Amino acid sequence: MKLTRVDYGSLNARQKEVYNFQKSAAMLADYGFNCIKLADDWLGADFLAYHKDGSETLRVQLKSRLTIDRKYCGQGLWMNFPARGNWYLVEHDELLRMVEEETTGLSTSTWTDNGHYHTRSPSRALLERLAPYRVGGLT
Repeated sequence: MKLTRVDYGSLNARQKEVYNFQKSAAMLADYGFNCIKLADDWLGADFLAYHKDGSETLRVQLKSRLTIDRKYCGQGLWMNFPARGNWYLVEHDELLRMVEEETTGLSTSTWTDNGHYHTRSPSRALLERLAPYRVGGLT
């Protein structure tokens, strides 16, 4: 059998979620995490990432872009998303603070009226703040 790389754009939404989980799990393995995909959003998490030394287990919400949502506030969830060629893993409420300080995202109608905000193209300033949370590059 000859392996052929998959075209991400040809995948349906569910296939993209599985693909993104596999990419994320591989990157987090470099940091000592083992990831378990959950069948449903258990306490808001798409997957669990537990550290090899038992020091922590992260409840992770996987997104296809930088996303904040009021329903995630105060939940201790970690957001995992790609942006401009890199993957990031950051605690939701910390991400919310960064978005508030570095963008006008919290003044948009999607945030004020609907309680969520997302972007595929974070500002340069926000990306600089996110640098310590970069876990890998896109391939």
